[in-house]
Formats: sequence, structure tokens, C-alpha cells
Amino acid sequence: MKATFSKYSTIIIFIGLTMGGLLCWLCCLLYISLFLHALKLEIDFWAMTEALSTAVAAAAVLGAGFVAYRELTEIASSRHMEVADRLFEELNSTESINARRWVFHNLPDNPEEGIRSLTPEGRAAVKDVLNSLDRIAFLTQGDWVPVEMVMPWMNPMIVKIWRKLGPYVEYESRRRNEPDYYAHARRLAERCIAWRRESLPEATVTWIDDAL
Repeated sequence: MKATFSKYSTIIIFIGLTMGGLLCWLCCLLYISLFLHALKLEIDFWAMTEALSTAVAAAAVLGAGFVAYRELTEIASSRHMEVADRLFEELNSTESINARRWVFHNLPDNPEEGIRSLTPEGRAAVKDVLNSLDRIAFLTQGDWVPVEMVMPWMNPMIVKIWRKLGPYVEYESRRRNEPDYYAHARRLAERCIAWRRESLPEATVTWIDDAL
């Protein structure tokens, strides 16, 4: 019995509130009509009810639309912050930093030579960085997060690591005959490079041995 009541309680409450609101509204209109009659103003009660009800309904719709817009904006902001937080964790985790550092310090510029000489540690570092870029590309697709929110702090790391890994990805793509080899990572790098070229045209990639 309790479960059945719980199932229909929301509908019952909704109907009760609707009927109660309707009765309150009609009572208010009746008092307004009596007040106007007391002022010797002749008014058609039902015409007044229709006019005022239409005005109130329009105001309620506008108010509900504003509330819905605010709620959607807050949901979008919360989602953007969540995606930005995941991006920050992905790029700044200890594993990602160590993998990028290995690539910066140890990966030769020539991909044909570099691939032949890769140690298991180096191969793991390269794959970790590429997989990390793929995850970042996935998280930033489809405007899930505004570019202006993440690009200023995200692009230096990606542009710099792509200067090292870009030739390797292109070489491996040709060697495997796989044009889609890390295609998402490539598109992400192109976006970051284009943004940096437009927003910071004077910036250059500088290699420092004792960088933090």
C-alpha cells in the first residue's frame, strides 16, 4: 500500500497544487473585482479574468525561460570546469611529465634513426605521450570546453612536444600506410600551433637543459 501511494504521490501533489493555485488565483481576481466595483467601476469579471490570466501566464513563461537559461548556463559551466580539470590532470600527472621529459632529452630529431634506437623505456615514453595527446584531443572535441578557457595554458606543452613527436608520427604513418595513425593527436597539435601562431606570434620553442 505504501509503495502504491509513493508511486502516485507526485501526481497527487501536482494536481493538488494546481487546483489550490487556481482557487487562490480566482479568489484574488474576485477580490479585485469587488474592489473595482466598490470604486464604481463596471467590469466584466470573466473578461478581466481572461486578460489578467493571459498576462500572468506570459510572465510565468518568461520567468520559467529565464530560470531554465540560468540552470543550463550553470550546468554548462560545471561541465566545462570538469573537462578542464581532467585536462589539467592528464597533462600534469607525474607520468605525463616524466614521459615528455624523456622525449625532450632523449629522442633524436631523425625519426628513422630514432625508431631503430628506441629502448623499451623510450618506446613506452613515446606511446604514453601520444596516448595522452589522443585523450586530450577527445576531451576537447565538439566544443565540450571553450577554447579560450584551456588553450592559453595547454598549448605550450602540446606545441613543444609536437616539435619532437610530429615527425615521428608522420614517418610512422607513411611506414605503416595508415593515414589515420594518431589522427586526433595530429589535429589537436595543428589547432594548438595555429592558436599560438595567431595569439602569440612572437613566441618560439626554446630548449633549456635545466628547465623546471
